[in-house]
Formats: sequence, C-alpha cells, structure tokens
Amino acid sequence: QVRLVESGGGLAQPGGSLRLSCAASGSIFTINAMAWYRQTPGRQRELVARIRSAGGTTYADSVKGRFTISMDNAMNTVYLQMNGLKPEDTAVYYCHSDLYSSSEYESVWGQGTQVTVSS
Repeated sequence: QVRLVESGGGLAQPGGSLRLSCAASGSIFTINAMAWYRQTPGRQRELVARIRSAGGTTYADSVKGRFTISMDNAMNTVYLQMNGLKPEDTAVYYCHSDLYSSSEYESVWGQGTQVTVSS
C-alpha cells in the first residue's frame, strides 16, 4: 500500500516562509504527478500547485510568484516552498499523488499538515 507522509507545517508570520515536504512510500512503480491542495473549514479542497514527473507545473493564481513546487523523482518526494505568506494561506495542506503501484493506478492522499499564518 502506498502512503504519503507530509511534514513542515506550522506557524509563520505574515511575509514569512515555510517549506512543506511529502514523501511517498510503498510499492510504487511510477509516479505521474504530485500536488498540494489546501482546505479551510466550510470550504472545498482547492489545488495549490501540481507537478508532473515528466515536467511541467501548475499553480493557483493566488499563490503564483510566492509558492514553488518541486520534486525529487529519485526520492519520490515533493516539496512546496511557500514565501510571502499571507493570513489567507492558513489552511490544512494535503499532499496528493497520481501513481501506479505494483498492481494498479492509485490516487493517494496524505493526512494533511496545518499551516497557520498569523502575527
């Protein structure tokens, strides 16, 4: 079974930075893409950034120019560098991956990590 384990959340001041990490483990054959989503109470989970293993990234308009997603293919790990944080970035951030395990396609979610931006 494939698992995604996130780390790096916490408290930051407005204008500050945080770096999230998400490592995939288990019987992974190949990863198509990894992404970060975020969710606040009462709202739908929204895409923050997505990166394809073959190259190419997508960002939500609200984070363009502030957040950078990157991936270490050898380590099956995705990172989200968050700079210029704003209070509205406060949310639970979830890692997601589209991948093929040893037997089939899987859509896998991490457990989430809290990011709080406050002075």
